[in-house]
Amino acid sequence: MKVLIVESDPELGTLWQRHMERMDMDVRLVGGQAKAIGALQTQVFDIIVLNLVLAQGSALVVADFISYRHPDSPIIFVTNTSFFSDGSIFAHSANARAMVQSDTPPEDLANMVAHYGRPV
Repeated sequence: MKVLIVESDPELGTLWQRHMERMDMDVRLVGGQAKAIGALQTQVFDIIVLNLVLAQGSALVVADFISYRHPDSPIIFVTNTSFFSDGSIFAHSANARAMVQSDTPPEDLANMVAHYGRPV
């Protein structure tokens, strides 16, 4: 399974990446909008883990690009804010499958990735 993680905090992103790699996932970690778009232009991912609050760029721009270029790639959104806590992210992103807090245990996030990223 190929996974793209878009996370501005390299320590957090690396923590998630390690847990997913332990489950034999092929994981690429990028830090912002431009690198995420670049990765999505050159590679197909089975699933994307996307932080809603990026230090560089906009997560919603990345999500829009995914819905256009990779309409079958699910997105798990993560956040450390209450923004979109009403579930409205599902109205803004057709690819959204889940939204969790950034402090979700990494093994739980990895299991969600395994679940939502598997072929239908």
